[in-house]
Amino acid sequence: MSSSVSSQSQRKRREVRLSDLIFFHFLRGIGGLVIGLFLLLIYFLYKNSQPILDLQGLSFFWNPEWSPTQDVYGALSFAWGTLASSAIALMVAVPLSLAAALFLTELGPKWVRAPFRFFMEMLAAIPSVVYGLWGIFVLVPYVRTVIQPILRQHSDWMPLFSGPPFGVGLFTAGLILGIMITPTITSFSVEVFRSIPPLYREGAMALGATSWETIRLAVLKPARAGVFAAVILGLGRAMGETMAVAMVIGNRAEISFSLFSPSATMSSVIANEYAEANLGLHLNALVAVGFGLLIVSLIINGLARVIIWNLTRFRK
Repeated sequence: MSSSVSSQSQRKRREVRLSDLIFFHFLRGIGGLVIGLFLLLIYFLYKNSQPILDLQGLSFFWNPEWSPTQDVYGALSFAWGTLASSAIALMVAVPLSLAAALFLTELGPKWVRAPFRFFMEMLAAIPSVVYGLWGIFVLVPYVRTVIQPILRQHSDWMPLFSGPPFGVGLFTAGLILGIMITPTITSFSVEVFRSIPPLYREGAMALGATSWETIRLAVLKPARAGVFAAVILGLGRAMGETMAVAMVIGNRAEISFSLFSPSATMSSVIANEYAEANLGLHLNALVAVGFGLLIVSLIINGLARVIIWNLTRFRK
C-alpha cells in the first residue's frame, strides 16, 4: 500500500515538473520571438535603406537638402527639427513634471493626490491626434497672436524669436510635446520619490531642516539618477511622436535658428510623404530616416536602462 502511494506521489511530482518545464520553454519561446521580431525590424529597415546609404553613405545624415522632385535627399534638417522640438518639450515638461511629482508625494493633501494623479493619467491616455487638433485650433492662434508678438517686442534682436508670425513651427510643436510627455515623466518621478526611505526625510527634519531643505536634501538629491532616467524616457517619446507634431510644426525641410519658423521632424516627414514615395530613391530615403530614428531611440532607451540599473545597484 505504501509503495503504491509513493509511486503515485512520484508520478505527480514528475507531472508537475513536466508542466513547469513546458511552461518555462513556452515563456522562453515567447521571449525569443520578441527578440526575433525586433531583429527582423532592424533588418527590414536596413535592407530597404541600403540603396540610399550605399549611394551617399553617412553623408545622408549630414546633408540638409531634401527635394524628392530632384531626387536629392538629406536627413539633417529633420534631425534638427527632432532635436530642437524635443529640447523645447523638455524645457516645458521637466519643471512641470517635477512640481507635480513633488505635490503628489510630499506637499499635496491626501484627498487631492488621487484625483490629481487620475487627471495626469488621463492626459497620458489622450490620443496624439486629439492633441494635434487642439494645437491647430487653440495653441497655434494663441502663439501667433499673443506669445510671438510679446517675445518679438522684448527680444527682437535674438534670432531665436525672429521671423513672421506663422503660429506653426518648432515652438508650437515643442509646447505640444511638452504637454504630452509631462504625464510620463511625472509618473516615473512619483515612483522614484516614493521609493526613497522615509528615514531620509525624518533624519533631515530631526537635524532642523526646513520643509524645502528636507525636499532638496532628502528627496531630490537621492533621486537625481531616477529623475534623469524619467527625463530620458520622456525624451524618447518626444522624439518619436508623429501625428501631433506633423499637424503643428509646419512640415518644411529647412534648418532655421528661429523657434517660430516651420520645420519637420524625422517622424513627421515619414508620415507625410511615405504614401506618395514612388520616385527614385524617395522611399529608400524615408526608410533610412526611420532607421536613423530607431538607432537614436535605442541609444536613448539604453542610456535610461543603464541609469536605472545603477540606481537599483546603489539602493542595494
